[in-house]
This record gives sequence, C-alpha cells and structure tokens, in this order.
Amino acid sequence: MSTTPTAAVELDGKDLPAYCPNPAMPLWSGHPKVFLDFDHHGQAKCPYCGTVYQLKPGVSAGHH
Repeated sequence: MSTTPTAAVELDGKDLPAYCPNPAMPLWSGHPKVFLDFDHHGQAKCPYCGTVYQLKPGVSAGHH
C-alpha cells in the first residue's frame, strides 16, 4: 500500500468561493457539499474526504 500523499488541488481566484466535492470529482465519490475555509497559508482540507486545496500564489480568500 502506498502512503505517498496526493498533490493538493490548486485554486485560482475564479474558483472562489471554493467547495468540495469539486466539479472535477466523479459523482460516485460525492459527499455533502461543504464550503472550504482557508488558513493563513492558503490551504484548506475537506472534512469529509480529506482532499487538500491550495490557493495559487497571490490569490487571497479574504472576506469581502
């Protein structure tokens, strides 16, 4: 069994607000839609499936 971590899903400003499951995920792997809260490093992790999301450099998820 491999324990290699999977790469984070990289997001741009046009992808915000971000949620999981994301549109690229197959329907069979779906779970309830959850909006993601990014930390000060621009990273968020889905509480259901563990998918990690990372904002591209220069992108801010700040509140308006």
